Amino acid sequence: MTFPTLPPPGALPAIGINIDGVLEHDGLPTPDAAARFAWIRDCGAFDYIEKNIDPSEDFAPWFDLVERHGVPIGVFGGIFRAGADEALMRQGLATGGRLGARLFNIQLHDRHADGQRLSDEEVVRFYADAFEHGQRSGCLPSLEVHVDMWNERFHRVEAVAERLARQGLPLRLTLDHSHLIFKIDDPAELALSEIDGERDGGRTWLAPDGAQCLWRRWLAEGWVVHAHARSVATGRGPNPLTRRRDGRPGRSIQYPFVRPEAGTFPGVWQEERLAVWKTAVLDLLAWMRAHPERAPRQISCEFIPFPDYGGGLRCSIMDSNLACADWLRAQWAATAGGAGPQPA
Repeated sequence: MTFPTLPPPGALPAIGINIDGVLEHDGLPTPDAAARFAWIRDCGAFDYIEKNIDPSEDFAPWFDLVERHGVPIGVFGGIFRAGADEALMRQGLATGGRLGARLFNIQLHDRHADGQRLSDEEVVRFYADAFEHGQRSGCLPSLEVHVDMWNERFHRVEAVAERLARQGLPLRLTLDHSHLIFKIDDPAELALSEIDGERDGGRTWLAPDGAQCLWRRWLAEGWVVHAHARSVATGRGPNPLTRRRDGRPGRSIQYPFVRPEAGTFPGVWQEERLAVWKTAVLDLLAWMRAHPERAPRQISCEFIPFPDYGGGLRCSIMDSNLACADWLRAQWAATAGGAGPQPA
């Protein structure tokens, strides 16, 4: 079995890829797992795979894929609903431990299985359960800040951290800037996060130069233990190309990292629209340099299909993943010797 290893603090972070993004686009047949592993191995751009548990899937063949291709699953995880998925969560933590993954990324739905909105105490209870089982398996949980989840109302993060601290438990977060930055200048999205955007479109809380930037506080507190990299643009509105299962348009939590070929992207792709997100990620890299003992040591590139992300686009999702991995390494190298990251 090929087990993942994290680089030492202060070294180049491990760069991974979400296996859902190992494809051209969702208008073509999806490669099977073996083809995806081979693609990741042969491109040589990624240190590990990030994968979610699928309750309908026999996971046994994945152990063989890891061994055969020599590409470890460094981050395991899943999407869960309190009151229904505790057994699946525990199974995932145990499986992650057997794989050698040291981090289990959790998306926890905003609503309990009984239909009621999840309280802070219920979030704490679910996380404490996951933390206990993660300690046994060696695969510790991390709560991803994510749309449709309990922490889409971003201000709840600190309240949950305080409750956990009273129980002697550390909050562990996965930071994906795209889930915050895409909301800037979008009144409907800001309202879902209970952020007043009338004055500045939400920049005070969500932009890297915001006076009360939320994710800067999370980094300073040492809560962020994992990160995702997916470029995004502000104020785009819904994704008109696909719809969710409930019929609503998808969200626009993905903007191609590289210029799409003609006819594969609606409207005009503009590189300058990446600037806010790039600045945020450069700030994260700078934080990792300056605080190696209190910062994540891995980043997963997470350009994926599905309605809220690259669904309906016909430009290559894998191209964005590869280009983003190259950019992350180049920017890290640019900070060597105390130099700052290159301009966004």
